[in-house]
Amino acid sequence: MAAAHPALHIVILAAGQGTRMRSRLPKVLQPLGGQPLLAHVLERARDCHPTQISIVVGHQAEQVQARFPDPDLRFVLQAEQRGTGHAVALALEQQPPDSQVLVLYGDVPLLAPLDIQRCLQSNAPLTLLTADIPDPTGYGRILLGPEGQVLAIVEEREADAATRQIQRINTGILTARAADLLRWLPQAEAKAQQEGHEWYLTDVVALAHAEGLRVEAVLSADANTALGVNHPLQLATQERLLQRQRATACLQQGLQLADPERFDLRGTLTFGQDCRMDVNCLCEGEVVLGHDVSIGPGCVLRNVRIGDHVVIAAYSVLESCEIGNGCHVGPYARLRPGTVLDEQARIGNFVEVKNSHLHNGAKVNHLSYIGDAEIGARSNVGAGTITCNYDGVNKHRTQIGEGAFIGSNTALVAPVSVGAGATIGAGSVITRTAPAHALTLTRAEQITRLDWQSPQLRSKAKS
Repeated sequence: MAAAHPALHIVILAAGQGTRMRSRLPKVLQPLGGQPLLAHVLERARDCHPTQISIVVGHQAEQVQARFPDPDLRFVLQAEQRGTGHAVALALEQQPPDSQVLVLYGDVPLLAPLDIQRCLQSNAPLTLLTADIPDPTGYGRILLGPEGQVLAIVEEREADAATRQIQRINTGILTARAADLLRWLPQAEAKAQQEGHEWYLTDVVALAHAEGLRVEAVLSADANTALGVNHPLQLATQERLLQRQRATACLQQGLQLADPERFDLRGTLTFGQDCRMDVNCLCEGEVVLGHDVSIGPGCVLRNVRIGDHVVIAAYSVLESCEIGNGCHVGPYARLRPGTVLDEQARIGNFVEVKNSHLHNGAKVNHLSYIGDAEIGARSNVGAGTITCNYDGVNKHRTQIGEGAFIGSNTALVAPVSVGAGATIGAGSVITRTAPAHALTLTRAEQITRLDWQSPQLRSKAKS
């Protein structure tokens, strides 16, 4: 979005405590789609290519600044919460009077770029973004003149019954020249002191009228995107709105979603052709899918890269791993950070893999834990196998050669290696090197006691 004026100064108000969130986290840091609310506002602000972005902070200011250390941001401290007019006045100190000022809010995360553009393109001295909502309770109502100009903003506490029926509300977002705001805001401060209330930014509307200047209303194309977040219910509503937008974008790009209403993306998702995703899947961080990838229901993908012709079966969790072409994972598999699967590898149900590399065609099909291991090509790891990689202090590696066969219920006590083509007998505990192309097993002698009686039989005999 190109800037509408040579010098655009964007002021983001982010000083409020947000007590209705009932959270120790500052309101503008509440998560939405995997990012803080303020991150979404900054994305829209930067799309305007402003010369300056000022963020007015107050409550837990240090925490907000620490979360956004970007060098292009100017933080302004509002140590005393004296209202929105006071916040904007602080932000405009030492700003060029001929610059255009756009006021945004740190708790209005999904504002439509088109709405911002229309506000900036207005030629009026003062322009407000308005919205029509079915239930305007709590918002200031917009009174319009015959030519669509704003006559006044009437706060609900001052509105009569007829005014309260008006559904057009003030969103708080406005644009004006810095020189005009710098002239109006001190007058608004004097009014606030005289009447004993907060220093409201909206008081500039009456001051503009007093000078005979036009105040223009821009009606939001989507009122839901122009509303702020003040409590958890509104945060949840904005989350669903964001996810609906992201699902729509993915569908338009060719992703096949079984149900767009049951899809969550908290990061970026890149995909090739013929990719399918079933219901209740969550993608976080950076997720990259190749061509012809099938993701089953209930899967979680977090910072993963998946090749072509891959199946991730139901309820599998993959984090910070790489999946090669033709692999099959799950159902109910967990791949932890550092896992790499080469082509045609297979991870089956209830298998956990951590920081391990499975080479081409290697298989771990059932109920196993593989940690800190190198699994050779075409090896088969039987059900219930565990790599005992942690001695209580350090992690150790397990090395399995190509074509090895690990029998079920085997414990591989690392550091240990199994040679290529080796066979490990079921139920073995392997603590030393198992030679290539040989059978290695450890088993205690099987004993049967024919004179043994179960506790139940002994109890009956005594009675």
